[in-house]
Amino acid sequence: MVKRSKGLFSKRSRNLSRHHRPSAQRVRDVIKDFEIGQRVAIVPKGNVRNIPHPRYKGKIGVITERRKRGYVVEVITMGAKKKLVVHASHIEKV
Repeated sequence: MVKRSKGLFSKRSRNLSRHHRPSAQRVRDVIKDFEIGQRVAIVPKGNVRNIPHPRYKGKIGVITERRKRGYVVEVITMGAKKKLVVHASHIEKV
């Protein structure tokens, strides 16, 4: 018997349909620049390989630090503070 996949989009076939696919990336999305302390929204876009987990889609957080091409975003979810490393292309200013 083959073991079932527990991947990022497991049991989420509706998210991979044409209507729900993340939008295409543009050059301006990849080269965004943010400041520490700025409020941002997590919006998955483009390539499915490096997007944050779907449960954080639309969450608003605060940037705490920069790590190479990504940022550490502090988000409050389910009553707890979480720190996520998110690529700049998946973040938008609020």
